[in-house]
Amino acid sequence: MDALFLSNTSLFRGITPEEVTSMLGCLLAEEKCYQKDEVIYRAGDTVPKIGIVITGSVSIEHDDLWGNKSVLDKIGHGQVFAETYACAPGEPLMVSAVAAESTVVLFLNVAKTLQPCSSACGHHGKLIRNLLTISAQKNLTLSRRIFHTSAKSIRGRLLSYLSFQATREGRREFDIPFNRQQLADYLSVDRSALSNELSKMQREGLITVHRNHFCIKSDLE
Repeated sequence: MDALFLSNTSLFRGITPEEVTSMLGCLLAEEKCYQKDEVIYRAGDTVPKIGIVITGSVSIEHDDLWGNKSVLDKIGHGQVFAETYACAPGEPLMVSAVAAESTVVLFLNVAKTLQPCSSACGHHGKLIRNLLTISAQKNLTLSRRIFHTSAKSIRGRLLSYLSFQATREGRREFDIPFNRQQLADYLSVDRSALSNELSKMQREGLITVHRNHFCIKSDLE
């Protein structure tokens, strides 16, 4: 495992590569590979391990009894998933974690993360603080999705999402982390209806779209 890469992730921020190497053994680090659409964690599972995406990406999804899918988040290179459930022993997952492409994941035992190891290394304190920060950021991400999907119309949901992306990027031209189906799932709308609305917005001169690349041409009102 590349300790230099891990030291630059949010979970190991402030921890040197040498310190990371010394921690991996006591955290019972285990690396696994997944093919696209392969389920990593399934809703209903209980999970003892945090996952860090080494390569590829992971989609966090919810499927109801009627087969309707909602994409809650997409976890990319160097990001963490399953930390909330891993910190709540015995709590079954309400969502599934699915490989969005060929993906490599490093798993860490959360019990070992939250408890100082026998050698009482000082790096665990940094790791726990980083984990708390990640959890807080994930709560903000979920809150944003609730905000984006609160509008009744598809256009209203698109305006909310695209306005946020433009503000976050600090410019009107940007890429989003979703393809068309994933964006529809994220906004909880029908894909065809979403494509229709995007086409209308292009004809009206509000935006231009090419796959996941957007350019806002005029004020979104």
